[in-house]
Amino acid sequence: MSNNFSLRVGESLVAGGPPGTAAEPEVVVGDLNGPFGTAFATLLGNQIKGHTKVLAIMNTDIMVRPATLMVSKVTVNNDKYTNILMGTVQGAIANGVLDSVREGYLPKDKVNELGVIVSVWLNPSVADDKNLDHKILFDIHRKATKNAIKKAVNNEPSIDWLLENQDKIIHKYYQMGLDKKI
Repeated sequence: MSNNFSLRVGESLVAGGPPGTAAEPEVVVGDLNGPFGTAFATLLGNQIKGHTKVLAIMNTDIMVRPATLMVSKVTVNNDKYTNILMGTVQGAIANGVLDSVREGYLPKDKVNELGVIVSVWLNPSVADDKNLDHKILFDIHRKATKNAIKKAVNNEPSIDWLLENQDKIIHKYYQMGLDKKI
C-alpha cells in the first residue's frame, strides 16, 4: 500500500442478511489538501433535497476521522428511511472507517489529512420492514465500508486479475435477465 492518497476508488457488496440489509458502498479516499478536498467541500456545501450529504458520525456530535461524507444513492423521502440511514447506517459507516484505520488500510498518522466519500446504498424496503434487525444492518454496512476502503487503498481488483477473469465473471442481474428471472 502506498501512502499517496491523491485519489483512490473502491467498492464492496456485502449481503447474506435478511432481505433489504445488503450494503453496496462505493468509496473515494483522498487527500483533503487538493482536488479531492475541493470535491469533498463542494459536496458538503451543495445540498440537494432527497440526496443530503452528511458527515459520518459515531453519535450525534462525534465525527469520525478521517472526515467521511455519506451520499445516498437512493432518493430519501421517507422519515423512517431517513432515521435508519442517518442512524444505524451512519453509525455503521463511521465504525467501518475506524476499522479501516485500526486494520492499517488508512494510516493513523494521516487521518486529519485524508477524507472519505461513501456513496451509500440502503434498500428502500427497510422503511417498511417491521422486523428490521438493526444489529444485522449495522454489521453488514460496517463490514462493507471497511471492505470498500481496503479495496480502494490496495487498488483491488488488480488489472491483471480483471483481465484473467474477465470472461468468467457475469454480472448477477445480466445473468438473471438471461435466465428470464427479471
